[in-house]
Amino acid sequence: MGGSAAGTLLPAGSAAYAAESQVNLQNTITVTGTGQVSVKPDIAYLSLGVETTALTAKDAQAKNAAIVQKLSTLLKTTWKIDPADIQTSQFYVQPNYTYNDKEGQKITGYTANQTFQVKYRDLEKIGQLLDAASSAGANRINDVTFSVENPDQYLDQVISKAMANAGMKAGSIAKAAGQTLGGVINVVQNDGGYTPVVKQAEMLMQSTSSADAASTAVETGELTVQTSLTVQYEMK
Repeated sequence: MGGSAAGTLLPAGSAAYAAESQVNLQNTITVTGTGQVSVKPDIAYLSLGVETTALTAKDAQAKNAAIVQKLSTLLKTTWKIDPADIQTSQFYVQPNYTYNDKEGQKITGYTANQTFQVKYRDLEKIGQLLDAASSAGANRINDVTFSVENPDQYLDQVISKAMANAGMKAGSIAKAAGQTLGGVINVVQNDGGYTPVVKQAEMLMQSTSSADAASTAVETGELTVQTSLTVQYEMK
């Protein structure tokens, strides 16, 4: 008997099984396809901080607490931001030093800092919110970033685009190899999901009708939601 009949099961581990597996692998093609969609962000993350200094740690902390309370009231009461969307991300009180050869290191006072991470969804009013926070005493506006709160809504689009991209690449390779592209054998999502690319805000000071006044304008732009698939095809 010179070989295995079509449809005959070969025992795993046998030389014939290994040879047939090798032939099967040689008749496949594996490519990576990417899919992405451009979307408008629907949530912003603001980092707002209050920093104060005083001669003693107690006074620095007290000054800071008073401004933080004012800022917190502004965010929750005036701007109707849910307390669950306001989180303290940093707090510290530390000494400030000077140094010279005669006196060495000397404490000159203390700095207190408290920083909030704020989620905000009315993106058209971010500039106004930043101005109001600054007026309330927030003197450390560290950054503003945009994202998509629920990227799942773009799942079908990005995966369809990634599969189409993979199919186009595989088809071109199969054609160049003088073969015909067969069906899909295996698909792996490389990034484990579809993720929005977070974008840092571009903040500009824009003049208002008043000659001396200016307001903060925040450009939201667009985000990219993307995924990557590794797709294995049969070649005939």
